[in-house]
Amino acid sequence: MDAQGLDWLLVPLHQLVSWGAAGAIVFGGVVPYIPQYRDIRRTQNAEGFSTYVCLVLLVANILRILFWFGRRFESPLLWQSIIMTATMLLMLKLCTDVRAASELSIRRHCFAAADNKDEEIKVPPRRSYLDFDPHYFWHWSTFADYLQCVLAFTGVAGYITYLSIDSALFVETLGFLAVLTEAMLGVPQLYRNHRHQSTEGMSIKMVLMWTSGDTFKTVYFLLNGAPLQFSVCGLLQVLVDLAILAQAYAFTRHPPKPTPHAVHPVSAKAL
Repeated sequence: MDAQGLDWLLVPLHQLVSWGAAGAIVFGGVVPYIPQYRDIRRTQNAEGFSTYVCLVLLVANILRILFWFGRRFESPLLWQSIIMTATMLLMLKLCTDVRAASELSIRRHCFAAADNKDEEIKVPPRRSYLDFDPHYFWHWSTFADYLQCVLAFTGVAGYITYLSIDSALFVETLGFLAVLTEAMLGVPQLYRNHRHQSTEGMSIKMVLMWTSGDTFKTVYFLLNGAPLQFSVCGLLQVLVDLAILAQAYAFTRHPPKPTPHAVHPVSAKAL
């Protein structure tokens, strides 16, 4: 009788917790990028953030959305992918705007110094998606180029999925590709930190939020019986997040010695 008498409280409470967990899954993924977005806007410098993170998440979430058409999983996971795709496009828009403003400043400096033959300033050339130059892939000059690439990838992947949607092998492979790509989210940042032997410009808050969010997400997948691909993805992401935090700790405790007379390019590309 006591247990039945508490049903009026436990059932709504359980529903409230379920809604809260679903909301955290849908919107929690974008929260880590808020401090990074604000840092880039405040400093007008996007060099510390790897735009390849955006590439990884765009590919992963587009593939996950297509996977949903072949194997219907929980709606919060689908909405998470949609919102994350929009967020990564906003991050790309900000980064390209900041870099375009920086290049415009360089061009103005060139015009001002046009009469000084002894001063030579190299202006970064404009790069376009339609150049089809693999050396400058994902290093284009305008946001429209990135958008064209994303739309082209979505169209091709969507058409292939439409043709192969009845194949269980294809659908499961698509799901593994989606989550494996997402699991590699932190790898570009991990590589950039290793290459520069520094985490300068990277938001530690962002990585801490990655770690907490990925841990919560993995537990959510395991408790709600999500497809195996999602649980594997979550575990791999947590490991990569911990590796990036270890880099931040190591580079803070033992910073590399600065190279004397080092020349810093005006438009270095962050990998």
